Amino acid sequence: MLLQNLHTHTVFGDGKNTAEEMVLGAIRAGCASLGFSEHSPLPPAADPDGWSMAASDVAAYRAELLRLRERYRGELDIFLGLEQDFDSPAPEGDWDYLIGSVHSVRADGRFLSVDESPEAFARSVREHFGGDSLAFAGAYYRRAAGAAEKTGCQVVGHFDLVAKFNEGGRFFDEAAPRYRRAALEALEAVMERDVIFEINTGAISRGYRTAPYPAPFLLRTIREKGGRVCITSDSHSESTVTCAFDRAADLAAECGFRETWILTAEGFRPAGLAELRRELARS
Repeated sequence: MLLQNLHTHTVFGDGKNTAEEMVLGAIRAGCASLGFSEHSPLPPAADPDGWSMAASDVAAYRAELLRLRERYRGELDIFLGLEQDFDSPAPEGDWDYLIGSVHSVRADGRFLSVDESPEAFARSVREHFGGDSLAFAGAYYRRAAGAAEKTGCQVVGHFDLVAKFNEGGRFFDEAAPRYRRAALEALEAVMERDVIFEINTGAISRGYRTAPYPAPFLLRTIREKGGRVCITSDSHSESTVTCAFDRAADLAAECGFRETWILTAEGFRPAGLAELRRELARS
């Protein structure tokens, strides 16, 4: 079995369910394995709403995942990870994997979230970028360019997160040369690190998008340059562990991929995309 999700949140961060409830959700969804990737602790200025894991909870998070690994051994393989934020301190301890992500930009001495809400996005553009949404996007991609190096990740999270609220071109034109130049320059920088890019369905489950991240033009570039992908749900509830995986697998195939990468006890390995699509069709 190939069905796996590596982007999973719990009540240790901004998730709705406990880690054990997420495990049970993954088993019901037919997963062979599940990776937990709670938001790494952030300084208060970067997380005023407290959606990241508290530094004081990291030990308890690890202990709970280790308990669940033993409790569900033989039913579900469990991996310990973090979604390591660009603005977080370096993680302590050993982790099975890290997802490297950027959730904010810096402007006028402030952290500005790119994915809090459409209203917050519009306010940041208006108050800090003179109403220029593409300038805001450019600031995001300048940070994203260094995310893999800064976080030391194996997987790059939602690479074009700045487009979360941009369905139908609500804030900017994703075909604009200025936008694509910024995105592709960042992509080229990240690909120097030989990381895996997630095809992330999280914004679908939350009703903001009808297609996964990243956009097709980015996925095709990743494929043309010999890059690797995995499929994740960025799940924040037990009912969305494999949300829209069929759409993500179809998108990967349409962009020319023939394999996806999954994590095993021996590390990441390729798995046939056609086999995964057959598995999804049966589930």
